[in-house]
Amino acid sequence: MTSAEKFGAALAKAVKGTAAKMRDDAPATTMYRTNIKNVPKVEGLKREDGRVDMQVQFLIDKKSAGADHVVGWTVLKPGANHDSHRHHNCDEFFIVLKGHGHVTTDHGLEPAAEGDVVYSPRGCWHGFNNTSSEDVVLVWGWMGAGSIEDSGYQVYPESHK
Repeated sequence: MTSAEKFGAALAKAVKGTAAKMRDDAPATTMYRTNIKNVPKVEGLKREDGRVDMQVQFLIDKKSAGADHVVGWTVLKPGANHDSHRHHNCDEFFIVLKGHGHVTTDHGLEPAAEGDVVYSPRGCWHGFNNTSSEDVVLVWGWMGAGSIEDSGYQVYPESHK
């Protein structure tokens, strides 16, 4: 084999290896789509985890779509609340689609109503109380974590006592 042939063979091997690696590291190119009617509600939500009378659905997450974020849907019945909590490993946002109540902030409870958009950077304590006589519907997301385990979820120690 000549020097040129050796070089050509080495180059071909390198290109083939690089192309294979690019395929392995490539982001998913398949769209994920679901319908809220087809997504099960999270079972086993516990008061000691800060969730009181809530219906939660993980619409997009690591398990369903291989995502490194979560998009969720929550319905809080009248009197329901999500106690003050934080996520050490992700930022969170939520949008009040229906109803009203109070957002738990560093400054206490603040009114929240339909159309409000709330952003909580990682480590920021936050929560939501439905103080109304109607359901509150929230759409929410975690940026930087594809599951509850990855989010670093922590309920405020005094919230559920």
